[in-house]
Amino acid sequence: MSRTRPVATAVLAAALVAACATTTSPTGRTQYVGAVSQAQLDQLGAKAFAEQKASKPQASDAAQRRYVACVTDSIVAGLPAQWRAYRWESAVFVDDEPNAFALPGGKVGVYTGIFRVARDHHQLAAVIAHEVGHVVARHHDERITRQVGAAGAVNLLGALAGDYGQVATQGGSILAQAGFLLPNSRAQESEADVVGQRLMAEAGYDPRGAVVLWRNMAEAGGARPPRWLSTHPDPASRLRELDTRAASLEPVMEQARRAGRMPRCR
Repeated sequence: MSRTRPVATAVLAAALVAACATTTSPTGRTQYVGAVSQAQLDQLGAKAFAEQKASKPQASDAAQRRYVACVTDSIVAGLPAQWRAYRWESAVFVDDEPNAFALPGGKVGVYTGIFRVARDHHQLAAVIAHEVGHVVARHHDERITRQVGAAGAVNLLGALAGDYGQVATQGGSILAQAGFLLPNSRAQESEADVVGQRLMAEAGYDPRGAVVLWRNMAEAGGARPPRWLSTHPDPASRLRELDTRAASLEPVMEQARRAGRMPRCR
């Protein structure tokens, strides 16, 4: 068995590399994707989410959980059919870090620290829409495709092949192996800003909420920005871009509201 495992892993790695392809991101950027199927990505996302729920305490405040679920559902309602088809699930984790994430398979996590900077539902929508933007822009697929062929990919491939128990023991968690919660690249963060701000406007949220959110985030960090901002674009230029886009997205918000998409999450 020990002799055949490296061969099987090598064959699987070769097959995944052969399956890689280029595509165009929502902002026109060339992406390398396809090392794993969408079904496999969803499986990894579900495992990572379960792992996070097992390792981090969840908030006991039912109103807080309903609030996050309401905002998540309103963002998801405006997604293309491919992404709406998932049974989206959200969770609120007890952690002072102002952070959030979304995973393939329709999983959204918010840390309680985010409520210090996202002070109304427009600002929380900016957080969640930004994270959902990473999913719909296929950033997780892009990240894993870059990992294939690297040393760490062996454990990830073992997880995809179903040998999760051994991976968890020998190679660390799915979160670590897939790198799902590690900082994204600046190109991906900028792209998630673009995609997320449109998603929130299409859901009827004020796109200027994104400007206020990131201003609050930068101010909360002081001389040492929160970890969430470590690979994000320069705060000043980011705010300018968000502000400019907000003006152009106001008609999108107004159209959504005329169509009955009037979020009432509190």
